[in-house]
Amino acid sequence: MQNSRSQPCSCPSLKLREVASMYFTMVAAFLVILVVALQGSAPRESDFPYKVPLDPQGLLELSWNVSYPEQAVHFQLLIRELRFGLLFGMSDRGEFENADLAVLWSDGHNSYFGDAWSDAKGQLHMDSQQDYQLLGARRAPEGLYLLFRRAFSTCDPKDYLIEDGTVHLIYGILEKPVPSLQAINVSALHGGLQRVQLLKPNISIPELPSDMRSMEITAPDVVIPSQETTYWCYMAELPEGFPKHHIIMYEPVVTAGNEALVHHMEVFQCAAQFDSFPHYNGPCDSKMKPDRLNYCRHVLAAWAMGAQAFYYPEEAGLAFGGPGSSRYLRLEIHYHNPLVFKGRRDSSGIRLYYTATLRPYDAGIMELGLVYSPVMAIPPGEHSFLLTGYCTDKCTQLVSTSGRVPAVLSLPGMGKLAPAPGELPGPASITFLPVPQGGFGILEEMCVNYVHYYPQTQLELCKSAVDPGYLHRYFNLVNRFNDEEVCMCPQVSVPQQFYSIPWNTFNRDVLKSLYGFAPISMHCNKSSAVRFPVGTASLPQLPSRIPRCKVGSAVLRTHPNPAGSGQGAGAAWKSLASAGHGAQPSPVLRQYIWSPPRMLPARSN
Repeated sequence: MQNSRSQPCSCPSLKLREVASMYFTMVAAFLVILVVALQGSAPRESDFPYKVPLDPQGLLELSWNVSYPEQAVHFQLLIRELRFGLLFGMSDRGEFENADLAVLWSDGHNSYFGDAWSDAKGQLHMDSQQDYQLLGARRAPEGLYLLFRRAFSTCDPKDYLIEDGTVHLIYGILEKPVPSLQAINVSALHGGLQRVQLLKPNISIPELPSDMRSMEITAPDVVIPSQETTYWCYMAELPEGFPKHHIIMYEPVVTAGNEALVHHMEVFQCAAQFDSFPHYNGPCDSKMKPDRLNYCRHVLAAWAMGAQAFYYPEEAGLAFGGPGSSRYLRLEIHYHNPLVFKGRRDSSGIRLYYTATLRPYDAGIMELGLVYSPVMAIPPGEHSFLLTGYCTDKCTQLVSTSGRVPAVLSLPGMGKLAPAPGELPGPASITFLPVPQGGFGILEEMCVNYVHYYPQTQLELCKSAVDPGYLHRYFNLVNRFNDEEVCMCPQVSVPQQFYSIPWNTFNRDVLKSLYGFAPISMHCNKSSAVRFPVGTASLPQLPSRIPRCKVGSAVLRTHPNPAGSGQGAGAAWKSLASAGHGAQPSPVLRQYIWSPPRMLPARSN
């Protein structure tokens, strides 16, 4: 199994294999009794504050709460149309192979529930240690509710270790009865995955002022386009003469029935340098969208699927309105419509809560991470890969460093603001989930972090990508070393060049090394969407001891003499560095390029 499997720990020595069969039989009988006998109303929503739809049709809805004293997650799974069973669980990459599963199935006569795991071939096995603990089942008008519990860490090598970061939840629906658990064919299941942040910060809600008011920035009953990915833009206006206020809280407003289609939403304020902005309501990538809308980039609120309301601490709020502030706002909604529904109407958006009683500090939101660009790519077939976004002093030295950084909240799975302050950093790194290429689609790299902080500075975006010039030299190097007909013509796009590469061991290792030492292109934007005048930068020197991170951590290996290449990656980079006007790999990297294969230190946030 992969690195998210439970690690060895001190556990009582129990002969669980001997009691597993008896335990499973009791659980199965318990479920049958509950499903047949328990009728009534749905559990209280307040008991399970976090909620996401699992499937695009909205037939499966997962709610949960987190108990840090118990070190456990309590799940509530609503099955709107139960057929002959369901698989629910977690895996490292959202696959049904090597997965940790809770399985409900029927043989046509009786229903059964149990904790199972799948091997590398997808074959299901009953787990000798039943760690998905069934707490109850309840049938309601809207469907069947299953309540179960799972500890963060179970000391079971077959179980997924629940940690901070994104978790890949998987589901599969059984369309027909099956005689046994082993008879379930996971390759034939109607299933999918959902990415969530299961572990939410346990933070109390601050007291809200009596003069708090609210406004909704929502889409005006739009028809969601019948395509998989759509970014929809809608322009809204604050009232004429709207004075300065502080936003102290915001929350999502999602049209009922569209919970599975609304992936994330943001509200941007436009640049104050323009007196007016044209009205617009349509796709963000449409040729009909006015160019001036590109100057609406100051983030007021951001939400993603699975997140709840966001609260600022009592001493800070996000300013909007008043002199020097535009009254024009742009709502941007990412619709993910994989089943290509037609005619679905939507009025989703974000509700802002604000006060006229200004707080001591103006808060700010800073976007950190990787630029949405295909230059950051992952070769096909990789089990793990490391991409790192940097915010270097090339950006932070341009603004005051007296700010305090209360929290880092990431999409997806944003939570509440943590209270502990810290200094605004110089060099920093953030490690992201492995995905094929950078971009805006659901299957592309679009992982960023939003830092809510105070006092506010001018820096609103601080992101990086590998220097395009070095990537072009990589393509030339691959062409020369592999004697392949890889077109390096300027008119060929970066994705096309990546697709044309023969992905042998040599080409993979060289790309890994490139991302490890090549200069980076820094993107540093002001809140007005104007970019600070910075260019490329060297990779920052990271601390020698960095904690390993489950999500995105990787073992990168370089091979001095990869099979079939005839030359090592070190020789390749000597050639590439020569092409790069004398630039050389860092001494830290060189020891890995010209020495026997070993682990590189993992980067983490």
